[in-house]
Amino acid sequence: MTLRRLPYLALLLFASVLFLYPFVWLISASLKPRTEVFDNSLLPHTWRWANYTDVWNYAPVLQWISNSVVVALTAAVTVTLSSALVAFGFAYFRFPLRNVLFGLVLATMMLPGAATMIPVYLIWHRVGLTGTQVPLWGQNLFGSAFYIFLLRQFFLGVPREYFEAARVDGCSFFGLFWRIALPLSRPALIVVLVFEIQASWTDLLRPLIYLQDPNLFTLPRGLKAVIDTFGNGGEQHWEIIMAASLIATVPLIALFALAQRHIMDGIASQGGRKG
Repeated sequence: MTLRRLPYLALLLFASVLFLYPFVWLISASLKPRTEVFDNSLLPHTWRWANYTDVWNYAPVLQWISNSVVVALTAAVTVTLSSALVAFGFAYFRFPLRNVLFGLVLATMMLPGAATMIPVYLIWHRVGLTGTQVPLWGQNLFGSAFYIFLLRQFFLGVPREYFEAARVDGCSFFGLFWRIALPLSRPALIVVLVFEIQASWTDLLRPLIYLQDPNLFTLPRGLKAVIDTFGNGGEQHWEIIMAASLIATVPLIALFALAQRHIMDGIASQGGRKG
């Protein structure tokens, strides 16, 4: 049995090394002096821990991290609740053209972001919110087509008898959503929450469009400012850029490590059918 699994284990080991190599290289480059950053050696000849202190001295990284945390959590909570509410409506209620409307929601995923970028910007500009962090999470108040699809599948897996019994006891429709649908679909909600935190944390395009004040920069927007300062001209301090990039990457690794079990449960289970 072990011999049969050996090729698969070797393939997994090779894939793991392939995917981990860029991250290991990033760690190594962040600990090198400027002259050794691109020597492609995984072990620095000269260890320079001061690169990390230089990052904190040259840029308000702590402020950018705080902004990213606020934006990411706000975006994740709003899109999770709004998408769950819409998904519950499609899963529970029976009404004419339900499947047609759900198909139209899914069809919005076919629209590229570049097609809606300018109209969305004009809307935020008209309401006077450009230059603030609101556009970075405000759209999530209306849900996300992908998350609506994902959560609807989980809500469909909840036995309808639960809802019918609650209705007999006098539970409102919102009570069905809040007291039954959400608790039974907790793995799916965690998946949506983690995915949206990751998407918001790594988003660079919208902060580039809407943010001009360095005090409001998110971490990716701040890294872009660091690259513009230390990477495009002058002495090109790539070691500082690598250190800043590693600082931006570590929180996501920690998040996925902590939420790994919930993510696997969310992918493998389907709401009430899990029990």
